[in-house]
Amino acid sequence: MERDDIYEYSLDTHHGEEEGKKVRKKIYQVLGILSAITIFEVGMGMKFSRVESMQETLKYLFIALTLVKAAYIVLVFMHLGDERKNLRWIVLGVYLVLIGYLLFICLTEAVYAGEYRTWDAVVEAFKSVTGSGAAHH
Repeated sequence: MERDDIYEYSLDTHHGEEEGKKVRKKIYQVLGILSAITIFEVGMGMKFSRVESMQETLKYLFIALTLVKAAYIVLVFMHLGDERKNLRWIVLGVYLVLIGYLLFICLTEAVYAGEYRTWDAVVEAFKSVTGSGAAHH
């Protein structure tokens, strides 16, 4: 008895060899662009990672280039690049804002990683900010 719940997707392709060549060319183009950005990142890291004055610049450069690569992957492989310009900016804008906010929180809160705050210190800070003894514990 033959199964009817298995669908062979390779039989459903409706393009010729020319179309296949275009698709493969696009995939190699994406591979080249992403590889070039990654090689640039690795080169910058190898050359300037020990230079103290470049630490901050490298950190933000790596974050920016990672966001560029992620946005490019979304545009190409999720076919967002084929959509209207406004839709692209809505999707990528929300993505970039939320990722940027996450990175901001991670980078600013990392400064306080070694500090331990007791409840009494939190209450005292609250009293000093509000100027009253309204805080209870």
